[in-house]
Amino acid sequence: MAQRDRFTRFSHGVAHAAGRPLTFTIACVAILGWAASGPVFDYSETWQLVVNTSTTIITFLMVFILQNTQNRDGLAIQAKLDELIRAGAGENRFIRLEDMTEAEILALRRRCLAAAGRPAEAAEAAAAGGPSPPGPRATATGR
Repeated sequence: MAQRDRFTRFSHGVAHAAGRPLTFTIACVAILGWAASGPVFDYSETWQLVVNTSTTIITFLMVFILQNTQNRDGLAIQAKLDELIRAGAGENRFIRLEDMTEAEILALRRRCLAAAGRPAEAAEAAAAGGPSPPGPRATATGR
């Protein structure tokens, strides 16, 4: 088995376990145990260093594990969306949209707003050079 496959399985397992209530409870109990042991160790620098070092190392490693999981999940979602666009009535130019530049994405967004009968919002987005406002706007009549 390739090392990449092992890491993928490991990171998925760790990310799944880290999000469970039992893991949170264990972490809380460990911190409470550490805090309760303070008087025994006279609140020494070594006593403080134990929790500081432990939490720093765990946080550092979890960043990479969770980022790996997030990257994989993002790729899976993009593949699913690409397949829905390919198989449905959507235009194929929206496949791999995440690889386009921001300007290209904004231009497509303006075209979609204009095609949806919202040219004013498309014009606002073009003038601002930023993303278009989300969702339809309510009018005084509620339509």
